[in-house]
Amino acid sequence: MDITFDGMTLVLHGDFDVRSTFVVRSAIYERLEGCEQDVVVDMAEVGTIDVTALRVLAVATRQATRAGHHLTLRNCGPSVRRMMHLSRLAHSFEVERAAASA
Repeated sequence: MDITFDGMTLVLHGDFDVRSTFVVRSAIYERLEGCEQDVVVDMAEVGTIDVTALRVLAVATRQATRAGHHLTLRNCGPSVRRMMHLSRLAHSFEVERAAASA
């Protein structure tokens, strides 16, 4: 799992699983602690995700909300969305809606 930063956006690259949760959690909380802006996690390059990783995102979303911020997931692919629903955690996230193409 590689993470690149674009302002308050974390761009995740690779498989997001139990092995990478510490790194992602740390990066999210660093962004949330230091400023008053909302954080976006871009998941366009995430191939697979497991339940442990989804729980990390769910807890981070809850913590952001308690602090008066938003943590938004962007560009969730079909495998990520499917795992959100299978794990019954879909309601735990703010997922950015893709614009409809004409």
